[in-house]
Amino acid sequence: MAGANWPLVAPWIGALGAFVAGSNTVSNLTFSLFQFATGNEIGVAPESVVAAQAIGGAAGNPVAIHNIVAASATVGLLGREGDLIRKTVLITAYYSLVGGAVSFLWIYGIGFNAGLIQLVLLVALLVGLVVWMVDRDKKIPQVQTPR
Repeated sequence: MAGANWPLVAPWIGALGAFVAGSNTVSNLTFSLFQFATGNEIGVAPESVVAAQAIGGAAGNPVAIHNIVAASATVGLLGREGDLIRKTVLITAYYSLVGGAVSFLWIYGIGFNAGLIQLVLLVALLVGLVVWMVDRDKKIPQVQTPR
């Protein structure tokens, strides 16, 4: 269904594999042949599609169940695994979106295409987020310490 836009999707497959399997290595072992074949099928360098898979596998590590459970147990947050996943899923999403956009640009070149549009939207979102945070901090009253 994604066709030539597959490089935008490939990191998400890697992240899904890391989420389920618990590691980037197992995600790559599971999905690399699939990604390689897909790259051949859409007529692009399959190595680049597999690289996008590896980016996604790394992006999926923050939400990997194995890592979340281990981190929760280590810091005494048992029973709060869902809270950790809700916070780390933003990291995974950002990493996968940027990885997909850069992979798309790497494969197809810089031009007015889906990769550039996605990257520009992400940068605009980040700039908007920073502006919002700065404005929010200006509105918070500052506590002055006595001298």
